[in-house]
Amino acid sequence: MTAERLSMRKIKEVLRLHAAGRSNREVARNVAVWHSTVAEYLRRAELAGLSWPLAPELNDSELEARLFPPTAPSQVARPLPVWSEVQGERQRKGVTLQLLWLEYKEAHPDGLQYSQFCDHFRAWKGTLDLVLRQEHKAGEKVFVDYAGQTVAVVDRDTGEVREAQVFVGVLGASSYTYAEAGWSQELPEWIGAHVRMYEDFGGVAAVTVPDNLRSGVRHACFYDPDINPTYQELATHYGTTVLPTRVRRPRDKAKAEAGVQLVERWILARLRNHTFFSLGELNHEIRRLLVDLNNRPFQKLDGCRRSLFETLDRPALLPLPATRYEYAQWKKARVNIDYHIEVDGHYYSVPYALVRKQVEVRLTSSSVEVLHDGRRVAGHVRSRRKGGFTTEPTHRPKSHEKHLEWTPSRILRWAADTGPSTAALAQRILADKPHPEQGYRACLGLFRLGERHGSDRLEVACFRALRIGGTSYRSVKSILQKGLDRLPVEEQGSLALPEVHENVRGPAYYAEPTAGGEAC
Repeated sequence: MTAERLSMRKIKEVLRLHAAGRSNREVARNVAVWHSTVAEYLRRAELAGLSWPLAPELNDSELEARLFPPTAPSQVARPLPVWSEVQGERQRKGVTLQLLWLEYKEAHPDGLQYSQFCDHFRAWKGTLDLVLRQEHKAGEKVFVDYAGQTVAVVDRDTGEVREAQVFVGVLGASSYTYAEAGWSQELPEWIGAHVRMYEDFGGVAAVTVPDNLRSGVRHACFYDPDINPTYQELATHYGTTVLPTRVRRPRDKAKAEAGVQLVERWILARLRNHTFFSLGELNHEIRRLLVDLNNRPFQKLDGCRRSLFETLDRPALLPLPATRYEYAQWKKARVNIDYHIEVDGHYYSVPYALVRKQVEVRLTSSSVEVLHDGRRVAGHVRSRRKGGFTTEPTHRPKSHEKHLEWTPSRILRWAADTGPSTAALAQRILADKPHPEQGYRACLGLFRLGERHGSDRLEVACFRALRIGGTSYRSVKSILQKGLDRLPVEEQGSLALPEVHENVRGPAYYAEPTAGGEAC
């Protein structure tokens, strides 16, 4: 193997130390090179008739010329491989440059040696554009991003103009390109575009490389970017790995930027004079021009994007899963004292033991799943009814034992300490719910209003609320915010408690259990 090319300063130091009687290994340690390199330069100096000290008139250029004289050109023209074919074969999984050289030597025993083979290949690659020079294995990566250019879509009825965003995906090995238009770059559009892209490819790349777009990456970090949970779930479903581009590393996304540029030049620019009245019309034209783009011949390589896709990427892609990914959102929620969590204004129950714990919520269009410590603890059909409750009976405690922090009787005792109107309103709130725990939130809200406005004002507000039939937390809050509790009211006699009917529980219902200990 040829020794590494050293600077003239180091070569002079090698000659000086050798002349001083140092061994090759000692010289190598001093100059920080391999001892074989030292031996190679001493051999070259001997062949050139050079010894230390060098002649003063010998400059660095002349020294280099004598140590490295130009080799005489070979009289025999050696056959060269087709380098574009070498490049294409090298992108196949497991294929190395050394293997390709061995196959070349089998066909041409008098051909290039391995080092010459590599030098010629590198020189040929230097003539290609940056994007074409990057090496990507077949089926390994797909690069995704949004185009900077948008497309206007006109509402036929109102004349309103909306700007459509254009999603672009590019496979690494073949540069095969996918594009579609959507209304935004928000998470639902981002996820849906990925699903349709994978289906267009007929398979999934092992690695999906997004730019640090907010929809896919919640926190951009050079070393450990935080992937959006929904995006991570999509990756798990399709068996791909999300590997965002590194911050301030433009070469990481060169393939995506080149694909975006091609889409803007060969698709969006050609549509600049078109007027679109729906997203469907726009995507129909994008798909039509996308066929032309992928069939356009390369300028510096054989074939086109589609031909390389069929021979390189498509056979190497991971298979699509049996089912399509269903879009899901992830949220965090804290379990209230009524063992329910609030999602989009509706309340869903979880096991009572999780009161005050933080849980993760997975939302689809039809279901709500609740997870704690990575384990599924509850599942419900999704409801759109604001203020409603979805309660699983098994989530309720079997009895209100003394270790429970909040019980109906404790709430009523607190309300009675504030005043009879507050107690009556609290009892009405608890009685109006299918399960008393569903009234905990409203009663707890009354408690917070008392802390904020004072017990006296709360009692007057509850009295007015009962009088006008506004038996809810919202009514009391409105009375206090508007200062209606400060207005004069007619004196009333004893306050009438709620009528007894089948939905009103008597005092016995709220009595503390006596078995197992005293009441809390």
